Amino acid sequence: MMISVIYVVVSLFIGFLGIRKKLGFWGYFFGSLLFTPFIGAVLLCASDTVKRKESIKKQSSL
Repeated sequence: MMISVIYVVVSLFIGFLGIRKKLGFWGYFFGSLLFTPFIGAVLLCASDTVKRKESIKKQSSL
């Protein structure tokens, strides 16, 4: 039972780290639950950050 709780908490943590990434919170959270939190962390490290609209506007005006 305790292992299941730790598994879900680590998956939630990976989801929170992925908020500004390509798949977002839900993508990394469910990916971590479906596979393992280790695989979720690897996916998180390998993914790109999402460019915000404000930074895109600044870059295009330069």
